[in-house]
Amino acid sequence: MLGRITPSMISSSTLNDINSALSSLERSSSELSSGKKILEPSDDPYGTSRVINLQSQLDGLSSYTSSVQDGIGWTQASTGAMANIGEITQRVRELLLQAANGTLNAGDLQSIGVEVTQLTEAVKQDANTQYAGQFVFSGTQTTSAPYKAGPEDEFQGNGESVLRAIGPGATLEVSSNLAGVLGNGGGSGDGKLLDVLRTIAQHLTEGTPAARKELASTDLKNLDTNMESLISLEATTGSATAQLRSAQTRIETLEGALTKALSNTRDADIAQVSIAYSNEQAAYTAALKAGANIVQESLLNFLRE
Repeated sequence: MLGRITPSMISSSTLNDINSALSSLERSSSELSSGKKILEPSDDPYGTSRVINLQSQLDGLSSYTSSVQDGIGWTQASTGAMANIGEITQRVRELLLQAANGTLNAGDLQSIGVEVTQLTEAVKQDANTQYAGQFVFSGTQTTSAPYKAGPEDEFQGNGESVLRAIGPGATLEVSSNLAGVLGNGGGSGDGKLLDVLRTIAQHLTEGTPAARKELASTDLKNLDTNMESLISLEATTGSATAQLRSAQTRIETLEGALTKALSNTRDADIAQVSIAYSNEQAAYTAALKAGANIVQESLLNFLRE
């Protein structure tokens, strides 16, 4: 036998329907305001776990992006400095050929010697190039200038490599061993660029027949050898820049894929949620109106009894 449907039962059912409509409306409103369909872990435990994993991967890639960008800035600063040194060395070569032609007097040679000494200091200034407050040619002693100004040419850094992370378990050397080209200057006898430049300046100052002969032969040959070494080092650094740019492209591609996957998992479809919100808002309004009519009718029935 069916029981009697009382007004309280009707009211309770109506109220439950209204609350359900309100809950759906509030859910859609929260998704619209936040732009996310996972508002708390209980909404989608698996999706929440995936979001955490994807976000962790993105955070890791962000650190690699910063490292790669820093590496590119470092190698570009190094390449620019070496290009300047190359131009200075080419100027010294022109002066050397001019001095070796045998038509200049002792005073002219001394004047050229003074210019070569000034150009040698310019080489050392470029060797002291900094990036982000760090000396790029000092090895890992990045807070110490590799060369002091003045006649002392001894290298002040070390030969340790400076590395930058470009991916999980992958690093790339961004430092350039410029000291291997410049050496330790006059008196060291190492035959490197600074030693050769000091020797050229000395021979120009002496101006003797023997010194002139050295300018046209040994000095010119040694200068060319060091210029080739500089070009080779610059090419190696340029190759490192290319590898860094390639790594940057790979990271950006992976970041795009992860960001898309994260968005698909976490973010709400705004167009779809907007439609649902409009429908739920209309349903809630209708439920309120219907509920009001039912409650009024139940009250009248109660009064008549």
